[in-house]
Amino acid sequence: MKLYTLKVTDIRQETQDSVTILFKQPGLKRIKYIAGQYLSLIFRINGRRYVRPYSFSSAPGVDETLNITVKRVPAGIVSNHIFDKLKIEDVLEVIEPMGDFVLPANTQTSDKHIYLWGAGSGITPLISIAKDALYGNKATSITLAYGNRDYENIIFSTVIEDLNKRFAGIFFPYHFITKPFVDIDNPNVVQGRITEKEIRDLLNGSQGNLKNTIHFICGPVGLKESIKSTLNELGVENSNIFSEDFEVIRNPKDFEDIITQNVLIKRGGESKTVEVTFGKSILEAGLDALMELSYSCQTGNCLVCKARIIKGDVRMIGVEKLPELLESDECLLCSSFPVSDNVEISIEY
Repeated sequence: MKLYTLKVTDIRQETQDSVTILFKQPGLKRIKYIAGQYLSLIFRINGRRYVRPYSFSSAPGVDETLNITVKRVPAGIVSNHIFDKLKIEDVLEVIEPMGDFVLPANTQTSDKHIYLWGAGSGITPLISIAKDALYGNKATSITLAYGNRDYENIIFSTVIEDLNKRFAGIFFPYHFITKPFVDIDNPNVVQGRITEKEIRDLLNGSQGNLKNTIHFICGPVGLKESIKSTLNELGVENSNIFSEDFEVIRNPKDFEDIITQNVLIKRGGESKTVEVTFGKSILEAGLDALMELSYSCQTGNCLVCKARIIKGDVRMIGVEKLPELLESDECLLCSSFPVSDNVEISIEY
């Protein structure tokens, strides 16, 4: 895991509650990334270390700066810190780009129709992929279905319109607006949500050849499940469906036999017993105890918070599919909860 320091060169207000942070590329150790990946920012706020992953809204070879877009979360410690405290010329520590929400490297996409499905701030990695594919001639056509509450708060509305003009006949954006509006002079604006009917109507643009389509989904869980289900019904294989998960859905039944427990965490020469209260992961408990623990995605995908189970039993909750590189005696602290009273964890990084 590589760390970099980046300087903020500009902060652009996208909507009332979203901003884009522009970072200068380092002169010597230039950061390489793939459209659709994310960059994890590191902050120290009131003595505690916070790491937050934010998707690139820039695209390599298209944008000179490294751009990430942040939406303010009402109770979000880090997002509010960014909005209220971050300034141009500030220098931040970041973790190298990660993520597999990208165009498949082993598949030729230039003859395919790419569909981008998103809502709200889920547009961020999708706009990166769109720019990369359009400027790089990586698709025959690209359709964007983008849901928002109202037309005035569409993130990247100007960028989307510019791409629509520059790549007319290749790029087809559709805005789905749930709040009633009087009249908007835009033929690509649809009143309502992205429903199953709308999904099927948009897929008609593939001229019946759905096997030649690739789909990227980023948005609320309900939207993702609806789109995946419809695509599967129409015969689209899961290998051609990619989704980005920045939220974890945990079944309350998985917590029925979990109670507050003490866990011994060993890292290097440091050993500390932390109280893991009911509902908190071992990672959250360690961070609350001001331990210097590495982590990034917090959804069980990146393996940065991997640890070895020395004693006791833990349960990983909310991880749909365990990473192949995770061994049988290892766990991911962001998704791990103690189920016995003698848990001992060793972190080997």
